[in-house]
Amino acid sequence: MRRKKIYEGKAKILYEGPERNTLVQYFKDDATAFNNKKKAVIEGKGVLNNRISEFILNQLNEIGIETHLIKRLNMREQLIKSCEIVPVEFVVRNIAAGTLANRLGMTEGTILRRPIIEYYYKNDDLNDPLVTEEHIEINNWASNMEIAHATETAFRINDFLIGLFRGVGIKLVDFKLEFGRIWKNEDCKIILADEISPDTCRLWDLKDEKKLDKDRFRRDLGGLVEAYTEVALRAQSISDSMRSIAVSEESPALAEMHDHVVSGHAILAGAAHVELGRAVAAQLVCSTQGDAGLCGVTFSAPLVLKAGASV
Repeated sequence: MRRKKIYEGKAKILYEGPERNTLVQYFKDDATAFNNKKKAVIEGKGVLNNRISEFILNQLNEIGIETHLIKRLNMREQLIKSCEIVPVEFVVRNIAAGTLANRLGMTEGTILRRPIIEYYYKNDDLNDPLVTEEHIEINNWASNMEIAHATETAFRINDFLIGLFRGVGIKLVDFKLEFGRIWKNEDCKIILADEISPDTCRLWDLKDEKKLDKDRFRRDLGGLVEAYTEVALRAQSISDSMRSIAVSEESPALAEMHDHVVSGHAILAGAAHVELGRAVAAQLVCSTQGDAGLCGVTFSAPLVLKAGASV
């Protein structure tokens, strides 16, 4: 049966979904860089991004950060919620690299004093220009409340992913997020959309800073599929561990975090997300990756737990 194509982008195709307010997201093997000026087809890339993004978005859904992901359908497709994409890319940076390093003359690899966020207007004709919150608001791309919510969510995602990746020996250098609007009757809310994968993140090996992301294509380093496979295997290891992981009774703070997450209470902020990310990878650290300490990491939000808990 021929499906109705809704939209085709650089790396994905959206098809009409099987139910109202759903879409099917197909991951292509196309690789692009420099606003589509550099192109190639790399067999297997779409399959890997589908699995990696599915894993990460499932983790975010489980800790109370709503995403568009409903479920993975097959090797290349996901069933997602239909949403109106906000035409702004939210880029969170922990370490100087890429355009930030080039634009400000910073040495690549410099750890930033704290995570920062940048906004880029999604427009290929304008080369996705860097914009301010004021630019977003006056052009009606998003309201002040939507910007604030998406920014706060982006920092919380950063906190969680720092811990998750560090637990399997990967540095989260920076990453791009997109958000979308969904409606229920007259009520509108912002949720995470698009994907989180090596296409949208800069990921470096913790020990030797080997690049495990799309910079391997941008910089003609080769080995992109091998690098993405490495990320997928480490993510799979976390997934396998999570089936049996138990929060230690010796850690009141982690026990409190577990209570918050399981009971669906408030989203955790700052160090709590990092500790939770480390917890889901903890079984791997001693045996495969060594120390996954968080030296030099600055958290974007204070840790707030119930009375009696501490980190």
